[in-house]
Amino acid sequence: MSMAIELYTRAMTLDEQVRAICKKARDAARKLSPRPRAEKDAALEAIARALGTHAADVLRANAADLEAARDRGTKGALLDRLMLDEARLAGMAESVRQIAALPDPVGEVVSRTTREDGLRIARVRVPLGVIAMIYEARPNVTVDASALTFKAGNAVVLRGGSEAARSNAALAEILMRAIESVGLPSDAVAVLPFTDRDGVRALIQQSDFVDLAIPRGGEALIRYVTENARVPVVQHYKGVCHIFLDAGVDIAMATRVVMNAKMQRPGVCNAVECLLVDAKDAARVLSPVANALLSAGCELRGDAQTCALVPAAKPASEDDWGREFLDTVLAVRVVDGLDAALAHIAEYGSGHTEAILTPNAAHAERFRREVDAACVAVNASTRFHDGGQFGLGAEIGIATSRVHWRGPMGLEALTTMKWIVDGEGHVRA
Repeated sequence: MSMAIELYTRAMTLDEQVRAICKKARDAARKLSPRPRAEKDAALEAIARALGTHAADVLRANAADLEAARDRGTKGALLDRLMLDEARLAGMAESVRQIAALPDPVGEVVSRTTREDGLRIARVRVPLGVIAMIYEARPNVTVDASALTFKAGNAVVLRGGSEAARSNAALAEILMRAIESVGLPSDAVAVLPFTDRDGVRALIQQSDFVDLAIPRGGEALIRYVTENARVPVVQHYKGVCHIFLDAGVDIAMATRVVMNAKMQRPGVCNAVECLLVDAKDAARVLSPVANALLSAGCELRGDAQTCALVPAAKPASEDDWGREFLDTVLAVRVVDGLDAALAHIAEYGSGHTEAILTPNAAHAERFRREVDAACVAVNASTRFHDGGQFGLGAEIGIATSRVHWRGPMGLEALTTMKWIVDGEGHVRA
């Protein structure tokens, strides 16, 4: 019998089965929470080895998922996200080893004070508990999310999309057996056997057992989770990222940064989706930047001023402002200076990443201070907004919400705080 998908001996509703899975995860989290780093790292090393030993099993499951996806007409980037091969499995194993090598945040003393009466008060990091990870298409998330949550002492309940159901089940089987092999609770990783929205609904309403829900996927999935959850949700919302080309910007730098932000990987959440250009300098700046994008195969959709300066650009529709293209398409707008750029970003940005390219230190400081986003970049590409680039080692996603985390979610983001009070018979006056 598969450990990843448990079969119950009596008739149970979907909600009852999800509740039972989450309860087991809660029990596992309590057992895992106090375990030392060495034991958790041993489990992660066992997972990394098992991904190599059982690669053939995973690839067979993935081949079945790919065949079904092709039969449904899935193509291009979506098919690529679903696909696993030996190189990608090896990369997943290496990622697990890198997570094992990271410092353990659990038990870190964040602050420590001693009162005048000798009472000692400390604040330390502890695991969150049980995390519900809801995602689509990418089977690598099954391993990445499990390794990160496990390292931080949490249990995770995974609900992947139907398109990767076989791959996710095979990977979860490997994860659970590897964890069990070193004497830790295998229920710290669980995959829901339900891939429809009912399974999502049941999971995000388990307020007795689930401490945090993290949705990763399309806008519709994230909205559904946010609107229906009875547990806290960290939103990994769409990345409508802007770059503002301020007056006086160096053309070579602007071209290099915009090309990197748009064309290096157009389908990721930190790729730029809208270019704003100061009207005072648009005649000098816009054409060379636009020509580089067009030569690289990028479609430009511009306002009237953009189309006048760049005849190859197509007229933009109102829907193009605030749109996440995830493709070689870029919206371009000429704006009346920094105030207008800030207003556009405030109206259409998604709170992910916003950038300004400018020689003006005062404008740069104002942009840093006034833009409301998880990441603000000055004279740098939006593509730097990434856990690996920020030195976190790994991330479970990039949060655009404000509570309890914002930006790349590494190990620290998967913990909360506990107050420790040490006295010698102290009583409150």
